[in-house]
Amino acid sequence: MRALIVEDDKALARTLGEMLKSVHFESDICNDGESGLDWSLSGDYDLVVLDIMLPKKDGFSIARELRKAKIAAPILMLTARTETDDKVRGLDSGADYYLTKPFEMSELLACVRALTRRQGEVVMDELSFGDLKLNLSTCDLAWGDKKVRLGKKEFSLMHIFMSNGEAVVSKDTLINKVWGFESDAEDNNVEVYISFLRKKLAFLKAPVQIATLRKFGYRLERTDT
Repeated sequence: MRALIVEDDKALARTLGEMLKSVHFESDICNDGESGLDWSLSGDYDLVVLDIMLPKKDGFSIARELRKAKIAAPILMLTARTETDDKVRGLDSGADYYLTKPFEMSELLACVRALTRRQGEVVMDELSFGDLKLNLSTCDLAWGDKKVRLGKKEFSLMHIFMSNGEAVVSKDTLINKVWGFESDAEDNNVEVYISFLRKKLAFLKAPVQIATLRKFGYRLERTDT
């Protein structure tokens, strides 16, 4: 999963990125509101962490524009302001949760887990595709009594595939979510890691394949039907 952090305090933004790694989020960071809005409008993020007081465009405006554009990603709004009116304004702008600085790491992560569960991105500690299981805590991919540990990018790719079931996922979506919006990764980077995953599925002898749909992308398919 991938998060966008829109926060002008660069040290705090980096800290937030490190925190989110513990719940399997990779993060992109923007330090001003205009860039934050442009990036989040891509629709490639599973979570937007949004400060209110930002250069160029404030968090309230960003949240409103995202919802107007039908971007459904959960928005966690951060602020040092504690007034009730500001909290109401943030929620009315489209935020899903409003967290006041300073906050504890455990509180932030609990909010993130709750928001992503609500969106259907996380199903407790495990994702399934038929009897193929992906453990979100250990990064193990399992079929029956066999399991194999996935590397970081392998895990991110398989998480996306299993979250989408049999729906097609484009290469652009995979690149943006796994490598990042500003990454210089190309199609061949995706193809290399898809090859790694196919070898691990073969090792497990799972009747599941990652199918290629030319000019569209990839999807999971069962091979025992």
